[in-house]
Amino acid sequence: MGNDGDPKKRKSKSPKTPNESALKQKSPAEFFAENKNIAGFDNPGKSLYTTVRELVENSLDSAESISELPVVEITIEEIGKSKFNSMIGLVDRERVDTKLYDDYETEKARERRLAKEARAQELQAKNAALGKKVKEPSATKGAKGRGEASFYRVTCKDNGKGMPHDDIPNMFGRVLSGTKYGLKQTRGKFGLGAKMALIWSKMSTGLPIEISSSMRSHNFISFCKLDIDIHRNIPHVHLHEKRENKDRWHGAEIQVVIEGNWTTYRSKILHYMRQMAVITPYAQFLFKFVSEVAEKNVTIRFSRRTDVMPPVPVETKHHPSSVDLLLIKGLIAETSKGTLLQFLQHEFVNIGKSLAERLIGEMGPEFSPKMAVKSLTSQQIVRIHQLFRQAKFDDPSGGCLSPAGEYNLRLGIIKELHPDMVATYSGSAQVFEGHPFIVEAGVSVGGKDVKQGLNIFRFANRIPLLFEQGGDVVTRTAMKRINWSSYKINQTQDKIGVFVSIVSTKIPFKGTGKEYIGDDTKEIASAVKSAIQQCCIQLKSKIVRKIQDREQQERKRNLSR
Repeated sequence: MGNDGDPKKRKSKSPKTPNESALKQKSPAEFFAENKNIAGFDNPGKSLYTTVRELVENSLDSAESISELPVVEITIEEIGKSKFNSMIGLVDRERVDTKLYDDYETEKARERRLAKEARAQELQAKNAALGKKVKEPSATKGAKGRGEASFYRVTCKDNGKGMPHDDIPNMFGRVLSGTKYGLKQTRGKFGLGAKMALIWSKMSTGLPIEISSSMRSHNFISFCKLDIDIHRNIPHVHLHEKRENKDRWHGAEIQVVIEGNWTTYRSKILHYMRQMAVITPYAQFLFKFVSEVAEKNVTIRFSRRTDVMPPVPVETKHHPSSVDLLLIKGLIAETSKGTLLQFLQHEFVNIGKSLAERLIGEMGPEFSPKMAVKSLTSQQIVRIHQLFRQAKFDDPSGGCLSPAGEYNLRLGIIKELHPDMVATYSGSAQVFEGHPFIVEAGVSVGGKDVKQGLNIFRFANRIPLLFEQGGDVVTRTAMKRINWSSYKINQTQDKIGVFVSIVSTKIPFKGTGKEYIGDDTKEIASAVKSAIQQCCIQLKSKIVRKIQDREQQERKRNLSR
């Protein structure tokens, strides 16, 4: 019995081989924790932005999945150091050795700083007395030490589908690699949803996430408080219970406390909300920022403008020209079909029985329609892949896609920008590398809070893209490939809004964080240019008519003098 308690004795029972000790298998949660920049958690400010984005997009998906007009409330509450310490049960301590700290100032340095601040205040007072414009005083350097973080409680509440009670721990506390081989237009870039926010909260604050959820059929609210065991990739549940649902509410409310930086990412978060209101005018958003300093508080309501919702995207099968070797092997492992003929017919789009038989005939004498698909060798799978790349197939249809719709795009632009004129265009489905895509565009002139020149708004699968604008196909097309003056639009003087929304079963994102669409997919680049030009043609006729009306009124005035 004494041996059981001795860890050294236990270890010796299964000695590690040199390979075992050198190679440690990482869990998916560990991988994303160590490479958090991939999922948009590069720094505290970006992490706050990405957390908001993931929660809002989850909420929209959830409401749309049950054809409910989305109502989404998002609150960011600033948490001071003392409040955060009390939340984690840490007692505030006074500094003893002040020289130990990063923001330590010598007496002389402090005197110089205070004198400089006094001079600046004096100058401000003089300017104010003279009626000159007064600049806001810049934040004093050294007010916050390098290691002194800012914490925020982010809460997102929706009227969506909700989650089954027993599934909640795994839905949030386990990062799973994809097991579904179907293809679908999705908002998410990585399929991580709120899981990455939970990993970031674990890394930055150590506090658990809180989830309240109820489904339409439930008379209770599921409440779950959990965090994630990153190394074992399993949920660590603190509390999981059923509570009374007096209001018959359905949906989800997620609350997470993370390190962040509101100051540096305030404008990005507000831009995101505004652009989400443009592309989702059938949703109602309420955004709040709550601080202990009342002047910093923000409340913005983005009201619903229409009850028309786009259809829910439909899951489709892969097009043979879009698959790689690994995917074919995955489809073979997952298929319920027994023969090669059935496999080709049922696991891919645009392969009917006669085409499947012709393909099998072309593969060679060692292939037959009735051969067991699971018995295919690696070499035979390579042969199938080669033929898929060389053979001619009909293009996939765009029926599985769910664009915003011209009506919704126009409404969103009018609602948020109040332009003088707007034109929209929705292209037909096109194809790149076996993937269907649809480009929609809107171009507006004039409006509220719109800067002179080109103001570019980019959307991919109905979510705003706010980073790395310079390399994006939409930016490059609008800046370099559209001759604005030929449409009577002044590229530098007019207030121009360019809106382009691209939906596809596969968006060809670039960059580690999937922040922009590359300019190297010629089919997409061509469709973007064509869509913007179609809008410009519509605007030109409106502008010409406006000029003619103005000239006619001018002539009338001259005649009446």
